[in-house]
Amino acid sequence: MLDNHQKNIATFIHLSTFSRFIIPLGNFIGPLILWIANKDKSEFVDAHGKQAINFQISILLYAIILGMITIPFFIFNLFNGLDFINIDSFDSIHLSLTKPSPLLYITGGLGIIAFIGFILELVFIVKASLAAKDGDYYKYPLTINFLK
Repeated sequence: MLDNHQKNIATFIHLSTFSRFIIPLGNFIGPLILWIANKDKSEFVDAHGKQAINFQISILLYAIILGMITIPFFIFNLFNGLDFINIDSFDSIHLSLTKPSPLLYITGGLGIIAFIGFILELVFIVKASLAAKDGDYYKYPLTINFLK
């Protein structure tokens, strides 16, 4: 039988991921500290702690992959008008608002995907917190299970 203390700890594990807005790497440190301190006391807390940490590691991995795809497109778009042999090449750089580069569209599209992913991450964290408050188990979507 779950008591309110276990539900509260599991809820705070999920909500502690928001500490990243105040503390660098708080989305890892907060849940990790709460999970390590309470994982032996309750299977419910242990399951929620693993889910929260796995989700944060998965989000970090997805962000790194998206960044590795986006950054080359941005750099190619930035240096598209440069001729590295000609010293006066900076005079030939111009921004065209009427005909932007297709690479700019790709980079913008990936940026929109990143923004949508951020909003979905916030929604999933709130849903997991509410499930923990109600005493239900929650499995984050698209999560890689690093901790089993």
